[in-house]
Amino acid sequence: QVQLVESGGGLVQPGGSLRLSCAASGSIASIYRMGWHRQAPGKQREWVAFIFNGGSTNYADSVKGRFTISRDNAKNTVDLQMNSLKPEDTAVYYCDAARVNSDYWGQGTQVTVSS
Repeated sequence: QVQLVESGGGLVQPGGSLRLSCAASGSIASIYRMGWHRQAPGKQREWVAFIFNGGSTNYADSVKGRFTISRDNAKNTVDLQMNSLKPEDTAVYYCDAARVNSDYWGQGTQVTVSS
């Protein structure tokens, strides 16, 4: 009973920046962790970042120092600020929200990093 909608994807040159946003609705109070994953063509879905209710964050080594995840409880959104983008960052980016026994996913937004 959680709905997630991603936005902000697009085409960007290597070294550029992009900010993704995920809007959550439904049983928001039951969410203890939100995050971002990505899936490139021909590859398995890869974890990118988590943010927990207490505010702590975790990042995949491949994006650490370049990406920043944030959560705005008032707006019920989670963002992913992506800087210094590389072609290997090209993927469909998915927002997810975790409850104790459930996990919810958005439809994804395409990010393409190309010159």
